[in-house]
Amino acid sequence: MHLIITDARLARSRAIHLSGTRLLLAGLAISLCLMLVAATLYHWVFLKGAREGWPIAGSLMGLVAKDEFAERDRFMRANLDAMARRVGEMQARVAQLESLGDRVLGLAGMAPTDSRKADGRGGVLVSAHSLSMEELQSTLDELERLTNQRVDLMTVLESRLFDQHIRKKMIPTRAPVTGRTAGSGFGWRVDPITGQSALHTGLDFQASTGTDILAAAGGVVVTQEFHPAYGNMIEIDHGNQLVTRYAHASRTLVKQGDIVRRGQKIAEVGTTGRSTGPHLHFEVLVQGVFQDPQKFLSAGGAAVEAQVAALQPGPSAAPTVAPASGR
Repeated sequence: MHLIITDARLARSRAIHLSGTRLLLAGLAISLCLMLVAATLYHWVFLKGAREGWPIAGSLMGLVAKDEFAERDRFMRANLDAMARRVGEMQARVAQLESLGDRVLGLAGMAPTDSRKADGRGGVLVSAHSLSMEELQSTLDELERLTNQRVDLMTVLESRLFDQHIRKKMIPTRAPVTGRTAGSGFGWRVDPITGQSALHTGLDFQASTGTDILAAAGGVVVTQEFHPAYGNMIEIDHGNQLVTRYAHASRTLVKQGDIVRRGQKIAEVGTTGRSTGPHLHFEVLVQGVFQDPQKFLSAGGAAVEAQVAALQPGPSAAPTVAPASGR
């Protein structure tokens, strides 16, 4: 590209040759200059005019600012509406969680909470108008309060259910000899050795020598000894003054102080002590008073717990019975 520059009288002239690179650089320089001029005009004319109240400049700036504010408001409104819908969904989930929590509380034996009845809140967020930022923040704060409350409640509920699970494992509802039905039951009978009427204080499980004897429930071994009447004997404490006794074993596999789990092998069937043949004599004692073990073996879970509470005798109700096993 050639540019020829002459003076007013055409006396002198000058030719300038612009290559492609020079032309591009010149265009960029001109564009930069135009941008600087525009920015300067905007700053010194429009902004200064708007601050000082120039009629035309102030009106133009008001229109520009109004458009910017309107666009920003539309953007914020769209985001607030989307957040409000999500908050509504969260409230619905919280309401479902509260309903589920109340049902689980019933299963755990705890009274349902009255929090929803107290403040009358819950359910899907329904609004006849668009929420403001303050209303949305208030709703989020309420959701946070409810979720924190439910977390605390579920922590207590977990502890309660775990406690019930442990207590269930500590009640002797498992047969101590697998695949065997009880022979001689609990109650008064004719003693097989003396031929006289005597109280049979437990259940007899007929089995061959060496058959596994299992713990009817979890607990702590409090006695492991040889007794003149019971022979090789084991007593397990299950808490709440509930004890099971296993007699006439040929061999014991645990010692005093051991912690045993439900169904754990603790001994083997034998005929030691006052016995006429190999069998397991199994007893259940509550506060030191003999109970019918069959009631425990036939029952389960919550029914057994209620039965244990009903069987709690007073100090004066304990009969004096000499040790007498199933002979």
